[in-house]
Amino acid sequence: MRMIKNLRATILAGACALMAGAALADTLPAPQGEVILTVSGAISTLNGAEVLALDQRLLDSLPQHSFTTSTIWTEGTATYSGVLLRDLLAASGAKGATVKLTALNDYTITMPAADAREDGPLLAYLADGEPMSRRDKGPVWLIYPFDDVASYRTEQTYARSIWQLNRIEIAN
Repeated sequence: MRMIKNLRATILAGACALMAGAALADTLPAPQGEVILTVSGAISTLNGAEVLALDQRLLDSLPQHSFTTSTIWTEGTATYSGVLLRDLLAASGAKGATVKLTALNDYTITMPAADAREDGPLLAYLADGEPMSRRDKGPVWLIYPFDDVASYRTEQTYARSIWQLNRIEIAN
């Protein structure tokens, strides 16, 4: 009888551990450095009070991408590196149809979440391997591969290329 009770206790403890692990799957560690970007709204991955707060270490832990492009705001070309918007939406467990992006100066744009594609916008925080300062459109710039995809060279896409980005909100 004692063996059955111990077995039940072991099974119950294992089930509790599995449920706790499932709950932790929807969280990320709390940021340890300065928060660069927050994601809120219809998301399932949190590490703060109803937000996903990202410092440089957490941004670096997400899949990294880069492309080289020219822009209408800069001279020549540069190689921009960071996280695809698509990957950030996936990591945050975004469930909404609309993405609202806001800059440090409260400039805001709204775009369909479906526009966050593999060949789509990058949340760049490096230009030619160097962190982007606020003066140089950082700390995060939503930028498109303008030279690679001609359909991105439109007024609408240029207006969506928000720099000094610090907040993203997902809505239905």
